[in-house]
Amino acid sequence: MAAKEILKMGHPLLRRPAATLEPPFGDDIFELVEEMRASLEAAGGVGLAAPQIGVSKSLVIFEVPEDRVRMEEGETASGVPSTVLINPKITPLSDETALGWEGCLSVPGLRGLVPRFTHIRYEGLGLDGRPISIEARGFHARVVQHECDHLLGILYPERMTDMRYLMFESEVPRFMESLREAAAAREATAANAEGERRD
Repeated sequence: MAAKEILKMGHPLLRRPAATLEPPFGDDIFELVEEMRASLEAAGGVGLAAPQIGVSKSLVIFEVPEDRVRMEEGETASGVPSTVLINPKITPLSDETALGWEGCLSVPGLRGLVPRFTHIRYEGLGLDGRPISIEARGFHARVVQHECDHLLGILYPERMTDMRYLMFESEVPRFMESLREAAAAREATAANAEGERRD
């Protein structure tokens, strides 16, 4: 199955809520999933929503590679296999949110710090029409929330609370280094002040 062009931010279809699908799912939906898998593999992402390849249907695919989730959460974290989720619904299981860097195949070259719920339940249907209900935390939860936003016509910059943290991907390492340097300078200033008080 050939990869499809991924729509970019500004395309009207990305602003449109996706249509719900009714089981049983026919060959057209199976073919759509294969097209999405081919497109995701070609682009090198971790998830894709049907609207991103021009099909306004409520379907996402995602995979959380073990090496990626361990990079985000530590060596005890485990990955999530390739998942097809149809007509998804997300329920936060905690009010806690966390900031994390996100990118998007529809917003190429940029990264942003986005707040997401840290603990959710997502529900929907699999390709076989059977219900899916899974609890997710951390990076797994972030990926699912990001992909399902596409089905609402939302791109991640709209979830950001501070647009100063939207930047080109190439600048993220430089930005993070500047934060580390600023934190080290504050610690040094605080240590000097403490030393002066003791004197």
